[in-house]
Amino acid sequence: QVQLVESGGGLVQAGGSLRLSCAASGRTFTSYVMGWFRQAPGKEREFVAAITWSSSTYYADSVKGRFTISRDNAKNTVYLQMNSLKPVDTADYYCAAKYGPPVGSPSSYAHWGQGTQVTVSS
Repeated sequence: QVQLVESGGGLVQAGGSLRLSCAASGRTFTSYVMGWFRQAPGKEREFVAAITWSSSTYYADSVKGRFTISRDNAKNTVYLQMNSLKPVDTADYYCAAKYGPPVGSPSSYAHWGQGTQVTVSS
């Protein structure tokens, strides 16, 4: 069992930056695929980015070139650096963990954090 705790959300103006963190418990963190998802009001949860145990990274087209996912296995933490934020990025952001592919399907992730809210004002 792994527990995930997100932090770093907040209110930012368009064009600004935020860095989300997700701290994971458990001794098998390095084995997990770690993903970030987001859910805006009235919309389905969508894939944002993922990073494998070997640090291969995957991004949704909507965030490529603006967001960067990384992991620090020594700290059991995964990060999402978000730059050039837009109002459409406003959502609750969730960290998730799983073993193996596929990386983009929310239903395939077994473990979820409680989420952190990101609001981008225009």
